[in-house]
Amino acid sequence: MLKVGLTGGIGAGKSSVSRLLDAYGAVLIDADQIAREVVAPGTPGLAAVVEAFGEEILAQDGSLDRPRLGSIVFADPERLAVLNGIVHPLVGARSAELERAAAEDAVVVHDVPLLAENGLAPLYDLVIVVDAQPETQLDRLVRLRGMSEDDARARMAAQATREKRLEIADIVIDNDGPLDALEPQVRAVWEQLRTRAARG
Repeated sequence: MLKVGLTGGIGAGKSSVSRLLDAYGAVLIDADQIAREVVAPGTPGLAAVVEAFGEEILAQDGSLDRPRLGSIVFADPERLAVLNGIVHPLVGARSAELERAAAEDAVVVHDVPLLAENGLAPLYDLVIVVDAQPETQLDRLVRLRGMSEDDARARMAAQATREKRLEIADIVIDNDGPLDALEPQVRAVWEQLRTRAARG
């Protein structure tokens, strides 16, 4: 089994790369998706978050009100640490469970937005960084996601620098161009990953 960490700055195109790798046959483990699953209604995760933050972080249907919780934790590093202390171990345990279920010769891709920020590179056999110029990221966030320029810049500033991400990269996928320039690069990377996984 080959364990791959996949990361990239917001708007760099990491999701496009993970979709392609998934389509080629990688076992995709998406940290963001798991983070949503572990605090779904009825889970021990949601119960622990409510215990820590109170009922006011619930929406009317009993699900987690993410914007409300976000406004609390992103303004207060200590509260954010409390939330991370609840959610991160649950995400880690579920990721490990999914990884154990994968075939022996599988390429397991962990899609982890904050891989560089949380110092997680040593957990993987190799790290792929999807890279784009900051101007490209900004353009995509404003034009494609409808963010204001100030909001987009703030989100980018809250992440690791481009340099810090590139420092931990074993493979860099340049996604400064259009989608049709991305696919051949990702396919070539996939062939490398499959070869390494087959060698064990």
